[in-house]
Amino acid sequence: MTLATRAALATCTLLALAGCASWAPGDFGAGPLPPATQGALAAAGVPAEALAAVALPLGHGGRAWGHRAEVPMQPGSTMKLVTSVVALDRLGPGHRGHTTLKSTAPLHGEVLHGDLWLEGGADPDLGIAQFWALLVDLRAAGVRRIAGDLVVDRRLFSPARADLGLPPFDDGVEWGYNVVPDALGLAGALLPIEIDSTSGAVAARLVPPLAGIEVRSRMALAERPCDSWEDDWQPPRQVEGGVEGGSAGAVELHGAFPRDCTRRIALQVVDRQRLTEALFRTLWTGLGGELAGRVREAAADAALDVPLGSPLGSPLGSPLAAQADASTSPLPAPPPPRVLARRHSRPWGEVLRGMNKTSDNPRTRLLYLSLGVPHMPAAPGVPTAALAERVVRQWFAERGIATPGLVLDNGSGLSRSERIAPLTLAQMLQAAWAGRYASDFMMSLPLAGEDGTMRARLKDSPAAGWARLKTGTLRNVAALAGYVRDAEGRPWAVAMMINHERARAARPALDALVDALARGPGLK
Repeated sequence: MTLATRAALATCTLLALAGCASWAPGDFGAGPLPPATQGALAAAGVPAEALAAVALPLGHGGRAWGHRAEVPMQPGSTMKLVTSVVALDRLGPGHRGHTTLKSTAPLHGEVLHGDLWLEGGADPDLGIAQFWALLVDLRAAGVRRIAGDLVVDRRLFSPARADLGLPPFDDGVEWGYNVVPDALGLAGALLPIEIDSTSGAVAARLVPPLAGIEVRSRMALAERPCDSWEDDWQPPRQVEGGVEGGSAGAVELHGAFPRDCTRRIALQVVDRQRLTEALFRTLWTGLGGELAGRVREAAADAALDVPLGSPLGSPLGSPLAAQADASTSPLPAPPPPRVLARRHSRPWGEVLRGMNKTSDNPRTRLLYLSLGVPHMPAAPGVPTAALAERVVRQWFAERGIATPGLVLDNGSGLSRSERIAPLTLAQMLQAAWAGRYASDFMMSLPLAGEDGTMRARLKDSPAAGWARLKTGTLRNVAALAGYVRDAEGRPWAVAMMINHERARAARPALDALVDALARGPGLK
């Protein structure tokens, strides 16, 4: 028996323990929707045909229940469960991202005689404080002055800047949920701003102040509670000129802001390369460091630059280059890059907890892309997202889970195109329940009535404190998926989705379905 055969048999055994991995239409309970679910749909003006749902038993003899269970639906953020489960299995909960500062240049007397490379390694935790600590380590390595450039290397993924030219998902392009991540992800590509109106006017400032970037308030005062500060928000504008220090422009905030209110926010309002330069120059100067050159992106095919003054690094026509051409001996190989400072992120098994409980889109997209990275050397020129999709589809195929109509885009559910059938999602949840990293996955899911995006839902239901459910919300989508225990303590994998222009108004129908399962011995 081959290793592959043994693995397949082991997988089938686990799925059999969790509940049947393949379901025919006759396997499902065919009763009507629970009355409370029907009532909630009717109250919202949403037909039952807009709902697709399924409940599968986990390791017990309960009968599976389904309503249009095999219809591909737009899942919203319940798609994050697919990325989470596959990443735990393929990368492991101990997988970490990293950020590295390295160079081939010689270091003499606190001067790095060449370029410094800032290499992004899909670090989900690289905030301003973490970047400052990395630069502290660089100073501790003996570097004070960088005689060359800072070269920003985001090329772990292909393309390196998927955000460029990508149409915005919606009108809230400035908010963090819309960030398209790259391999560096410094500060989440977000500008940190404090808005304060306690002095009788609305003031805005950067926290911390950044070289070459200015924020101005053009906001009026509003007579409304501080918690409603977003009600009069208008998209920020970039304006040219007038910035101290010679920067090309400023960010202006418009709309109205409540009186006697302070809020710290982070906005996607400047290009991330400009933000990276501003953060580096501000923090590096504050540590007593100097940068003689500029901050630039690594070219698509660039390698680490050789030291300044070496024949390999000399411009054509220079004396050093002429000497090298005249020499009959072969040119020396460039020195290997030396790591000057490096940081590692938290393990992804830990990052998942915040990611799924708060429904963090950029981190999920980062994790999805990370699935494709190990396969990039064997597939040059193929986009990393396409390789990640192959990994996900292979995962389903290995477990014999049918994927009718499955459409993958970025793995987060923040997409108009992603589709998955509730049955496919629930069978994946079955496999995860029986898998080796079940505890890591379960702990990442919001707990009904207690935390995350489920904190205010199902508080008066027996599901409160027991059901672990990922939410999904878009303009035309309401969804839930996860695990529920019934009145007999038996666990079920559930997936339910509403696709309709009034989906948000129909969200109570999903809660009613979970509540009915939690109160009874399954669904009839």
